[in-house]
Parts: sequence; C-alpha cells; structure tokens
Amino acid sequence: MKPLRILIADDHDVVREGVRTLLSQQNGWEICGEAAGGREAVEKALRLKPDVVVLDFSLPEMNGLDVTRRIRTALPQTEVLILTMHESEALAAELLAAGARAFVVKTQTRRQIIPALEALARHQPFFTPAVSALVLEKFLYPAPRGVREAAAGERLTAREREIVQNIAEGRTSKEIASLLGVSVKTVDAHRANILRKLRVHSVSQLVLYAIRNHLIQA
Repeated sequence: MKPLRILIADDHDVVREGVRTLLSQQNGWEICGEAAGGREAVEKALRLKPDVVVLDFSLPEMNGLDVTRRIRTALPQTEVLILTMHESEALAAELLAAGARAFVVKTQTRRQIIPALEALARHQPFFTPAVSALVLEKFLYPAPRGVREAAAGERLTAREREIVQNIAEGRTSKEIASLLGVSVKTVDAHRANILRKLRVHSVSQLVLYAIRNHLIQA
C-alpha cells in the first residue's frame, strides 16, 4: 500500500514542526514537503503532487482560500485540510466552494488532525460540528439562485484579494508587481478597483478589511 503523502504549509516554524512530528508518527504517512507561504505552497503542491495538503488559512502572500482554489483546480485528486483560528460560517462556505473538504481549528489540532487526515485519505470530508451544521443548512435551505449570483458579484477576485493581502502586509506597488510578475500600472489599476468595490479610501481601511476577512492576522 503506497504511503499517504502530505504537504504541510504554515508560516510559523513551531506549528509546522509540531504538525510534522505528530503526523510522522503515523504508519504509512510521509511528509513530502513543507512551505511557509501561500505562493510556495502552490508551487510545491504542483511539483510534488501530494495526496493531502495541510494548509494554514492565514499564510503570507496568498491566503488559504486562493491557495486551495489553485491547488484543487490543478490537482483535483489532492485533498486540502484547512487549519484555522476562526470557525466562521462565512469563511467555511467560501472554503467549501473553493474545494477544501476538511477543517480543523488550531486549538484542536492534536485531537482532530489524525481523524481528519484519515477521512481525506478515503476522499471523505471531515468537518467540525459547526461546519457540519452549516453544510446541512446549505443543503436543506439553499439560497435562491439570483441571491447567490448577486452576492458573488460583490466579491473581490482572487487577484484582487491577493493584492489586498500584499498591501496589508506592507508591500509597495513596485514590490507587489515584481512578486506577481505584472506591471506597476496593473497593480495600481487593481488597487483603484479594490478601493471602489470596498468603498474605502486608505491603506488603513484596507488593512482593517484584510484582518476582518482573515487575509492577515492582527
């Protein structure tokens, strides 16, 4: 039986080491790689093609929502387990839509991560009770189609969220342009669209948006 290959992505060395130590004790499980940022997590996932990615939601450069979407689009057989400090219904709904099928609150990592990964190894979901209740509610009481489409139209695009995150992390337009491989003019155009969509007028308000939506940690 082939080993379960796992990629761990967390920007905190202590957390990453703790998860690696815990998972390495399981027979037939192999840590095939580690990443400390969102872009690195995507790059290593595409290169290593792990069975499961254990992904901290609050990563620098690119948050867990966009990382999950990119990995699941490119590697549909790779499962994603999200480690998060926040168990909000809105966040869970977005991550479910992006393709994540397991959630573990960081304070419960030692107790829940093993059964979560065992479920994902069988391509079965693993949710906390709160997220399970959300999934059931969405199934029993789906929003009307027009309501879902109207809400989706108000959201930032994946690239816009990425730029918000980098602005909130203190990077200049020039640094963001270099990181994303686009022109400074393109970054500034995205910035203008973001300000218009969010109806904010300053970097401090953008930072507040990023914190409230868990794109960065306060």
